[in-house]
Amino acid sequence: MNILIIKLNATGDVVRTTPLLRCLEGEITWITADKNLVLLDGLTKNLRGLSWEDRAVAKDVDYDLVINLEDDGEVAEFCKDVSYKLLFGAYLNKRNELEYTSDSRPWFDLSLISVYGREKADQLKLQNRRTYQELIFEGLGLRFEGQKYLLPDAVSTDCSGDIAIAPEAGPVWPMKNWAYYDELKRKLEAEGLTVNILPRRKSLLEHLGDVQNHRCLVGGDSLPMHMALGSQTRCVSIFNCTSPWEIYEYGIQTKIVSPLLSQYFYRRDFDSRATTAIGVEEVFGAVLSQLSGS
Repeated sequence: MNILIIKLNATGDVVRTTPLLRCLEGEITWITADKNLVLLDGLTKNLRGLSWEDRAVAKDVDYDLVINLEDDGEVAEFCKDVSYKLLFGAYLNKRNELEYTSDSRPWFDLSLISVYGREKADQLKLQNRRTYQELIFEGLGLRFEGQKYLLPDAVSTDCSGDIAIAPEAGPVWPMKNWAYYDELKRKLEAEGLTVNILPRRKSLLEHLGDVQNHRCLVGGDSLPMHMALGSQTRCVSIFNCTSPWEIYEYGIQTKIVSPLLSQYFYRRDFDSRATTAIGVEEVFGAVLSQLSGS
């Protein structure tokens, strides 16, 4: 088979889609954002990674299956120019409106282009208890059985220690950023532990190296969390406003869920109550527990 995967952003979402590569057979082309190509390079012998800017190159193949995991009109427009037999995911209908295939409903019913509308989709997302992988695999007729992420080899770095803290989750979700990382760092260091705030890196492979150089990662629902899960690095993950149930734990993750999660679920504004609802002691205890098991 010839298969085309389109998953551009966010980088963490690209990483958590890689378990598909363990199950799909044939020649695979994956179109992603240019910055993410380094994470796909050399993952499998049958994988060709292309940037969105070079997407026209993907038209050189007649595909048996196109998997479009984006809910974007421009991406759906591109799919119209690709030769394929079957499509899974979002597409443009005859009225030039975004729709999605019936087999992709388990995921896209919870999305921004849900047939139920944004408010109902968020309610369904809050009620959902299946992981992202389960939802995607099911739609594709596959069975998710804990297949691990695929990650490239990291670049060696000098940032190492017991605990890495990833305090920032990006501008889109300001309420992901827990308020007490500095206090947590002081408490852990008082226990004689080496704690590092993950530095900004020019290369994603350096960032991956930093994560892998620690026994435990503490942070929100963000790229470093996915890097830890893919590296078998224990992690304590804080969920203030996004779904903890979509994340598969791989036996190494402790999830700490805000008691106010439903109030701030998938909101992109900012309220300090969302970032302060989880106390320091709960996270501190979870980190020590993770370290004792490592």
